[in-house]
Amino acid sequence: MTTPKRAVLGGGSGFLGTALAAALEADGYQVSVIGRSGPDARWDDPESVLRVVDGAELVIGLAGKIVDCRYNDANRNEILRSRLDTTRLLGDAIAQSTRPPALWMNSSSATVYRYALDRPQTEVDTDYDTGFSPDVALAWEEEFYRAELPATRRVALRTTIVLGDGPATRVFFRLARFGLGGPQIDGWWFPHRRYRGIGPHPTAPRTPLGVRSKGRQKFSWIHVDDFVDAVRFIRDTPSIRGAVNMSAPTQTDNLTLMATLRRIVRMPLGLPAWRFMLEPAMWVLRTEPELVLKSRWVAPQVLLDAGYRFRFRELEPALRDIRRKDVSGRAA
Repeated sequence: MTTPKRAVLGGGSGFLGTALAAALEADGYQVSVIGRSGPDARWDDPESVLRVVDGAELVIGLAGKIVDCRYNDANRNEILRSRLDTTRLLGDAIAQSTRPPALWMNSSSATVYRYALDRPQTEVDTDYDTGFSPDVALAWEEEFYRAELPATRRVALRTTIVLGDGPATRVFFRLARFGLGGPQIDGWWFPHRRYRGIGPHPTAPRTPLGVRSKGRQKFSWIHVDDFVDAVRFIRDTPSIRGAVNMSAPTQTDNLTLMATLRRIVRMPLGLPAWRFMLEPAMWVLRTEPELVLKSRWVAPQVLLDAGYRFRFRELEPALRDIRRKDVSGRAA
């Protein structure tokens, strides 16, 4: 009897992990999940991590505290620690394996790139942004590449906002349905230190609060189905290694995003929100305005050059597909 291929998900409880697990199982993999309480291995038990990693063909690191929170000291430290510690555990397990995996993909973030309104940022761009979020992402990648792993190909998934059954997409649709789906507009606000640098190489934020983008800040995104298919494509394309931008090839801006959402939910009214409105509202919601105000303009050059064909290249069909699945799921 043929031994099934094995894949390991380091953190698989979120909607991305759930989607990847289902896809890998459909591809014939036996999927093991590492989490705080298992089910197959625990982060506080390095021996269990080594046990599931040794002999696996594929490891995908997804763990890390969600960034949809206030950046107080406790959350800032946990956002960084959760990413570095879990990545270190995976790297150590691979280094100790007698049969190391051929491929290790690890989450990263497209927030490494500078605030861009002039042109998209590709994997060859190294004019990185500074401050808290970029520092976290770059420290994450530094830990990812720390160990010498000659038998294992490594790919850092610099992921933009993933549209699917996740919290960000639900918030956008909720705003549009309730008539709050106007653009989010940056502007002046009182100085604060929540976005100050962190980690082994802390940097001062380059982009000041209150860039007057007039709702034209760029919105880079990828449909969850393309995220999953791109992971499969990377797995099957040995020439791909290093950083890969997980983003649709066609980006939009905040004004267009919110207008598209209003059109889909058939809500003609969409009240705009300036930073002076967003700051107290986000304080109540316990999250950060930068999640909607930063201009992320990211292009997936590595995937395009390697021949990946996106299912969803345009924003409106992607959002309509997600909306259709959500409505049919609730109807069922």
